[in-house]
Amino acid sequence: MEKQHVWPDGHWNWPITICHKHGVRCGEMIWVGGQVDLTPEGAVRHADDLATQTKEVMAYFDRVLRDLGADLSDLVTLHCFYVNDGSVDEAAFLKMVGDTLPEGAKPAVSAIPVPYLGYAGMRVEIEGYAMLGKDGAKMARTHAPDEGPGALPAPFARAVRCGKMIFVSAQAPVDETGAVINTGDIVAQTKQVMKQVGEALGAFGAGYDDVVKISRWYAGNVGIDDFEPAALACAGHFNEPGPAATGIPVPRHANEDVKIKIGVVAMLGEDGSHLPRKHVWPDSLWDWHVHLPYKHGLKCEEMIFLGGQVSLNKKGEAVHPDDLTAQTHQAMVHIGTILNELGADYDDVCKVLAFYQGDCGPDALHANLPVRASYFSDPGPATTGIPLPALAYPSMVIEIDIFAMKEKD
Repeated sequence: MEKQHVWPDGHWNWPITICHKHGVRCGEMIWVGGQVDLTPEGAVRHADDLATQTKEVMAYFDRVLRDLGADLSDLVTLHCFYVNDGSVDEAAFLKMVGDTLPEGAKPAVSAIPVPYLGYAGMRVEIEGYAMLGKDGAKMARTHAPDEGPGALPAPFARAVRCGKMIFVSAQAPVDETGAVINTGDIVAQTKQVMKQVGEALGAFGAGYDDVVKISRWYAGNVGIDDFEPAALACAGHFNEPGPAATGIPVPRHANEDVKIKIGVVAMLGEDGSHLPRKHVWPDSLWDWHVHLPYKHGLKCEEMIFLGGQVSLNKKGEAVHPDDLTAQTHQAMVHIGTILNELGADYDDVCKVLAFYQGDCGPDALHANLPVRASYFSDPGPATTGIPLPALAYPSMVIEIDIFAMKEKD
C-alpha cells in the first residue's frame, strides 16, 4: 500500500543515523513513533522535567501529524511511557498530556510507568495513532461510556471506535471511585480487567472474538512465576485461533496495588459484522512454555498485527541468551517469516515498538536500534524503543511488536 513518510524540519533526532521516520500515513491510519524531548543533535532537553518534556513531546507529536495532513484532534490512541518510581501521580501526568489536546479530542490512552527511558534525563516518550479519511476528511468517532470501572480522566476515553477500528485504553482493576479491586491478586485483577475490556468492546457491539491485538502490562519480575498465572487468566477469554499478543513486565504500576493493565485493538465491520481474519503460526517459530490461544500474526482487511517477537525456542527457552544484538536479529528474522506467510514483507511495516533489557543510556539502545533499522528500506517505519530491567523469560532481552498494512486479500 502507498505510504507517506515524514520527518518535519528541525525535528529531534537520534545521535545515530537510522532509516526510521517520525510518522507514516497509510490508508486511513497514521502511525507516530515514540516522541521525546531531544534536540536535532540527539541531546536531551529539559532534563528530568516531566511537565515541560510532556508539553514539548506533544508539540513534536502535533508537528508530525500536521505534516501528514492531520492534527491532534484526529488521534485515536496514545501510549505514554513515563518515568515513575511511585512518586508521580498518574492522574496528574495524564492531565499534563490532556492539557495539550484541542477541544473535542478524546483518544484512548495507555499510561505505562517505567523506571527510566533511553537517555539520561528523559522522562517521557509518547507514541500513538491517528485516523483520517483517505481523501483527507475527518472521520467520525464514537466512545464507550465514561462511567464505571476503568473510566479515565477527561479528555481520555475508555475506548474509541473509528471506522472499523476499536481502541481500548489499558484497563486497570479500579472501581467507579478509583479504588483498586482485588488488591494483591493478579489473577483476580486480570479477570476484572478483562471484564472491563469486554464491557468497553460491548459498547460498540463487539466482543473478544473481534480482538486483533492484546497488550498486557503486568507488575512482576523475570520468570514464569509472574508471567504464567495472569497469562492463563487472560487467555481464557479467547477462542483459538486468537489475537496477536504481547506481555511485558514492568517493575510496578503507579499504584503499587495495581498488578496488571490490559489494552486491546479490535476490528468490526462498520455494519456491525465480524470481520474474517487470517492467522499464521510458522513452523520455524518459537512457543511459550504453556499453551496459549494466541497466534504469531494475523491479517484482517488491510491491517496486519504481530505478537511481540522474541528469541526463544519451542520450549520457551532463550536462544542467544543475554546477547541483545543476536536476539534482535533473531526476532527480526521471525518478523520477516510471519509477514511472508501473510503475503507481506518488511516494506509493508508501518510501526515498530521494541522493549529491550538494558540500563538507562545509549549502550543498550544503540545495540538494537540500528539492527532493527537494518531490515527496512529508507524511508523506514515509525519506531519506539523502551528499556526495561527485565523481560518475561530468563535471558530473553528483547521483544518487538510490529504493525503493518497490505492490500486486502
